[in-house]
Amino acid sequence: MVGFARRSVLALALATSAAALATGWGAGTAAAAERLRVGVLKFGTVSWETSVIKAHGLDAAAGVEIEIVELASNDAARIAFQAGEVDTIVSDVLWAARLTAENRPVVYIPFSATEGSIMVAAGSPIRTLADLKGKKIGVAGGALDKGWLLIQGYARQSAGIDLTRDAEPVFGAPPLLQQKLETGELDAALLFWNFAARLEAKGFRELMPFDEAARKFGIEGNVSLLGYVFRAGFAAEHPAALKGLAEASRKAKALLAGSEAEWQRIRPQMRAEDDATFQALRRRFLDGIPKRPVEAEQADARRLYAILAEIGGERLVGPARTLPDGIYWSGLKGGS
Repeated sequence: MVGFARRSVLALALATSAAALATGWGAGTAAAAERLRVGVLKFGTVSWETSVIKAHGLDAAAGVEIEIVELASNDAARIAFQAGEVDTIVSDVLWAARLTAENRPVVYIPFSATEGSIMVAAGSPIRTLADLKGKKIGVAGGALDKGWLLIQGYARQSAGIDLTRDAEPVFGAPPLLQQKLETGELDAALLFWNFAARLEAKGFRELMPFDEAARKFGIEGNVSLLGYVFRAGFAAEHPAALKGLAEASRKAKALLAGSEAEWQRIRPQMRAEDDATFQALRRRFLDGIPKRPVEAEQADARRLYAILAEIGGERLVGPARTLPDGIYWSGLKGGS
């Protein structure tokens, strides 16, 4: 009887060991998925993508476990990233370059090429940048916003006007500026793309988008100025996590590009109050999906960075007058 018991225990142990090996939990088996803390704004466009990733298990399929960390604002996201409370956020390539130039190196994976626009009322007499002379212009993002600087530069080049002196810029939060443009308290407003989309749905007109202004300076294609940012040390230690996120992000965007049902599923996150707003937000998001080889992106980003550095100076870019080497994650070679 004792011998039988011992044989039963041994058989159970062998069966348990075999099951562990089959499921990858035994010693020396495949490593567990990389865990990645992604900081997002609750209703931000990054949350649309991460929602798709989690709903379809695209992270697990790519060997990474994404933990979504909701944050209150862009400033809170940057603070959380620098404090190590999250592993990545979506931010500006200029900010990534500045951190790197200040000996806090980061790497960058493109997320979106959709940028802001100058918006005016449908019936506004303003047709060109020259018509902004003497007008009150709302500017989201502050005096060093890249769109504002680039449009200032093109206004000087094309019309010989200094918008900081010849117009009346008004800086403020995007929702407030959107409201003031709607009520006629502003003649024009430079807004982030999602706010511009909401105005477009209400019949407002795009005077000049950021990418059009960039092309006036010789930029050849859309540049993804927003991307996932990682500390360089983390990227070196966890390349599988970055690869997994890049793959999951690409597949999520492909789903959004081809599935009406997927958009209906995330519609509550978009806070689109009507169908026109929903359609405008969707179109602009899809327009921003990175499609260019990363080498082309990087070449145009270098040119654009140099232009903005010349216009904005050290207050904008810090000590680096050129885009630092190694900003774009090396794992992106051959495609975005």
